[in-house]
Amino acid sequence: MIKARVTVTLKNGVLDPQGKAIEGGLGALGFDGIGSIRQGKIFDVELNTADAEAAKTSIANMCEKLLANTVIEDYAVEIL
Repeated sequence: MIKARVTVTLKNGVLDPQGKAIEGGLGALGFDGIGSIRQGKIFDVELNTADAEAAKTSIANMCEKLLANTVIEDYAVEIL
């Protein structure tokens, strides 16, 4: 079994209203010195295979087709 973590984040230059809201909320709670915050999402995926390269290819296909909106989001796959 292969375990992987997929991290999806907005591409640089894409407006991140959730990140801005979190940034403002933290400031209102008294946390100083925050330059900026960008939000994202994480998927933990388990595949029933022992082939790490095949797993990475399969997960990349998942990202391209469903897990990430590749027009505005980047993704990174980490085999755990």
